[in-house]
Amino acid sequence: MISFTLNGTQRQYQGDPNQPLLWYVRDELNLTGSKFGCGVAQCGACTMHVNGQPVRACSTPMAAVQNASITTIEGLDSVAGKAIQHAWQRLDVVQCGYCQSGQIMSATALLQNNPSPSDQDIDQAMQGNLCRCATYHRIRQAIHQAADDLAKEV
Repeated sequence: MISFTLNGTQRQYQGDPNQPLLWYVRDELNLTGSKFGCGVAQCGACTMHVNGQPVRACSTPMAAVQNASITTIEGLDSVAGKAIQHAWQRLDVVQCGYCQSGQIMSATALLQNNPSPSDQDIDQAMQGNLCRCATYHRIRQAIHQAADDLAKEV
C-alpha cells in the first residue's frame, strides 16, 4: 500500500507500484487537468508538484510518492499559484491550452523558490515545458507579471 496526500486529502493506493502517477490521477481519480503529452518526461504537460517540486507525472511511478504531498493543477491554491493563474489570464497566455497546466505548475514552483526571477532563471525553470503554439514570450511575461504582483503584496 502506498500512502500519500493529494491536494490536501490523504490517499491510499493499492496497485502496481510502477504505474505512473499521471494515470492514477487521471484515470482513477478523474482529475484530468494534468495532460498526457509524450510519456517520456520531455514535454511537461503532465507536471505536478511532489513535495513542492515540479515532477513529470507520466514517468513518476506510484512507488516514488510514498508519504509525499502531491499537488495537481486542480489543487493549486498557493499565493504564487494564484498570482501565476491571474497573470496568465490578464496577459491572455493560452492559445490551445494543452500544455498550460504543466506550464503553470512549473512557473508556480519557480516563483515559490525564486520570487524575482530573471529571464535566464525563467528559461531554465521552464525548460522541458513545450508549447505547441509557441507562446513562450507571453509565458515569460506572465511569470514576470506574477512576480511583480507578488512583490507588491509583501
